[in-house]
Amino acid sequence: MPTIKVVTIVQARMSSTRLPGKVFLPVLEKPLLVRMLERVRNAKLIGELVVATSTNSDDDQIEELCSKENIKCFRGHLTDLLDRHYQAAKRFDADAVVKIPSDCPLIDPKIIDKVLQFYIDNSDRFDFVSNLHPATYPDGNDVEIMSFSAIERAWGEAVKDFEREHTTPYIWENPDKFRIGNVVWETGLDFSTTQRWTIDFEEDYLFIKKVYEELYPLNPKFDLNDILTLLKQKPDIAAINQKYLGKYWYEKHLNELNHIEEYKVKHEVRSAVGGTKYEE
Repeated sequence: MPTIKVVTIVQARMSSTRLPGKVFLPVLEKPLLVRMLERVRNAKLIGELVVATSTNSDDDQIEELCSKENIKCFRGHLTDLLDRHYQAAKRFDADAVVKIPSDCPLIDPKIIDKVLQFYIDNSDRFDFVSNLHPATYPDGNDVEIMSFSAIERAWGEAVKDFEREHTTPYIWENPDKFRIGNVVWETGLDFSTTQRWTIDFEEDYLFIKKVYEELYPLNPKFDLNDILTLLKQKPDIAAINQKYLGKYWYEKHLNELNHIEEYKVKHEVRSAVGGTKYEE
């Protein structure tokens, strides 16, 4: 099998609607984005790492931060993230492009590698592989990888605002056009709605900050199991952002399309262990 050039893109901007400037919130004296990139860099299969931000002047500081941290930076459209992701993939000659959102500062590098390895081993069978359809890992371990041709097709065909704004919905909503695979947690557990390790709200930040303060000084490479053990020992930490459990950006759009229940049933049916081709 020919070598696949992987480019991993983390999209980040200062103008988050719910928590502006969240990527620069301090965690152990460094910006949240730096802490997250540190974790992503610990994955072995990410290939070339790129932060994709916008051309808005507000995001100049993200480019400056990337320069300081010796990470490549690409600047593109503010709200059309599909275009930004596609143009970055094109600029860096990706054969396969990874999407990891900047709101996952507790992401486990081993989960990143698990998803990427499955795609690499099966790139002749799948156009798109994620661990989100259905999701089983704790929310905030989001990994998606797709062929360049898949994102190029989505870029050329997607027209709905949320398809452009969120990069990949056109792909995972069109299994008749793309060969879609999924990786689930090998434990058989599903913590996707009972654990929230992502950041959209102030309480999410306080939760993430506390997890870092508890675990990072002991082991900077703390993993998913370390976090779960901590939360079992100190349930007060888990309670910090508990009121937001199970909240996802796409539910708003699916409700608008009047097919959220159909979506949930469809993805339940697809929940085979490992990676599967979705046929409907």
